[in-house]
Amino acid sequence: MGVQVLFSFVIYVIINAFTPGPGNILALNTMANYGWKRGKTLFLGIFTGYFFVQALCALFIIGLENLINPIMTVLTYVGVIYILWLAYQIAISKPENKTSEKQPSFWIGFVLQIVNVKIFLFGITSLTGYVMPYYSSLGLLLFFEMIIAAIGSLATLTWIFFGGLFQKTYFKHFRVINIILALLLLQCAVVLLLQ
Repeated sequence: MGVQVLFSFVIYVIINAFTPGPGNILALNTMANYGWKRGKTLFLGIFTGYFFVQALCALFIIGLENLINPIMTVLTYVGVIYILWLAYQIAISKPENKTSEKQPSFWIGFVLQIVNVKIFLFGITSLTGYVMPYYSSLGLLLFFEMIIAAIGSLATLTWIFFGGLFQKTYFKHFRVINIILALLLLQCAVVLLLQ
């Protein structure tokens, strides 16, 4: 792989990772609503799910390409339903009382990534477009997928940072912000259906 191809790969990964997707929007909303301390288990679920899905992408590409299309079709519909549920939950949510026992969970973040077709397509297109013409061993495919997951997790941390930065604004205008975030998730679901 030449420097120019590597540069194109990194640019492609950065642009895909930092664009709004279900994981980034949920991370932003959770940080604005619950803060870092109460939201960190959900963030850990998002990061873990990102690495898990990217490892699955490498395994799919190396030997299970015949299973990709049926699995992707099922994941698309499951993902759309889950994203619509999240959009509804965000639209009706209110800032939590600091003394509330309710906590964002690891599994909400992890499951979101498992049904997040955006990161499946992201991982598969990155490998097939930039890496597979040069490398085909499982070890190297996993290596590149871990780079993708690391950059994706960094992008999610950026969205978390902005959620913390705008927390006061969020509490003041939570209804409008929640509706905007829910509409962004709705747009993600529509894009999944139209692909």
